[in-house]
Amino acid sequence: MNRFRRLRKNETIRRLVGETRLSKDQLIQPFFVIEGRNRQETISSMPGIYRYSVDLLLKALEGYQKSGGRAGLFFGIPLSHKKNLKGTQAYSPDGIIQKAVFAIKKEFPDFFVITDVCLCGYMSHGHCGVVEKNRVDNDKTLSILGKIAVSHAQAGSDMVAPSDMMDLRVHYIRQELERNGFQDIPIMSYAAKYASSFYGPFRDALDSTPQFGDRKTYQMDYANRREALKEARQDLKEGADIILVKPALAYLDVISLLRDQTAAPIAAYSVSGEYAMIKAGARLKWINERDIVLETLTAIKRAGADLIITYHTGDVLQWL
Repeated sequence: MNRFRRLRKNETIRRLVGETRLSKDQLIQPFFVIEGRNRQETISSMPGIYRYSVDLLLKALEGYQKSGGRAGLFFGIPLSHKKNLKGTQAYSPDGIIQKAVFAIKKEFPDFFVITDVCLCGYMSHGHCGVVEKNRVDNDKTLSILGKIAVSHAQAGSDMVAPSDMMDLRVHYIRQELERNGFQDIPIMSYAAKYASSFYGPFRDALDSTPQFGDRKTYQMDYANRREALKEARQDLKEGADIILVKPALAYLDVISLLRDQTAAPIAAYSVSGEYAMIKAGARLKWINERDIVLETLTAIKRAGADLIITYHTGDVLQWL
């Protein structure tokens, strides 16, 4: 008779037959970068996560790497008066993310730098593209996204990650990268990015809340599953190397679907709202933070993700 508990009777045998493993090598920490010097700002809705000026970012990365961190996803936050309707700071050689990437690669040449390609943090209205007549103009946004990606590659970025959800942007970015001699820069495309309520703390961190309307006309409807497969296949056809699902925990079925239907590496972004809820529950002593974090990240891996972007990375590196 089968007695399945035979393979559960102690930690050693459970690990021997375990089907899913979390790996330090596949975790990515997001970082927020601000102008100035000697600045480290707390984010009230994201305990333990900070906005760093470039000099202090380098110190944070030193400790992160000593813990085993090998890759980071970087978001730039320009000064408020530099935001405008054309998002010029997003692709300026003197933009905050370009300066940060240059400094990181100079100090830590082997650290893998991934840069967010989007306009929401650089536009005065907070939307992810050019706005005309109170709507985001998809095609007029594409040329700016291409400029952003090329400027990141010129600064030293190892991979670009377009998160804007404009149609055809992967094709345009790939075309512009190759035209400028960056054919070896991979694209991690936010293929299935849903219009989610889990992004609230991130928008506080990036100061990117839309000044009018919402993002439901370009981010995906959270009721849709099959649409994610169409988006992912299209992005791969256009030249994406990695496809990403965001958020992660409430969309495990989407991760699983893409794993079953595509051969590409899949990234999952465990977003700010997921992080904030766990931190709040732990602070109130309603949950065990370490156990909950490891369980949720393992669930994301079990669903089929190869890479996980999570604000818990710094802690998990200490636990694994």
